[in-house]
Amino acid sequence: MKKTINVVGAIIFKDNKILCAKRGPGKSLANFWEFPGGKIELDESPIAALKRELNEELQISVSVDPEKFVSTRHEYDFGIIHLTTFICHLTTGEPKLTEHIEIRWLSVKQLTQLEWAPADIPTVSKLIKDNT
Repeated sequence: MKKTINVVGAIIFKDNKILCAKRGPGKSLANFWEFPGGKIELDESPIAALKRELNEELQISVSVDPEKFVSTRHEYDFGIIHLTTFICHLTTGEPKLTEHIEIRWLSVKQLTQLEWAPADIPTVSKLIKDNT
């Protein structure tokens, strides 16, 4: 039986653009684009996990809308990812590349230009649907 991994992703808005992050080589899903975030630790709320991960990975702080944006489940060869995304707003810092090899600020319409990790595609689809 495959392991289920609970993760969170941030849809970070700044000046009507969304932060997109490209995974580095040597990682699972290398070179795919994702909404930054990470694993939820034991006894950690999804929002607390998201704030911690963004601080660790990108050295930024965000405010997080309390309502989930999308919750999705995707089966990969390494396990089952249960991804919950939240709308976030950058409060302090500028994203720095520590775990990703590239970041881009894109409009909702531009999101389709990237090759997204499969678990992130439902979030991209909802963003496009909600903004057309």
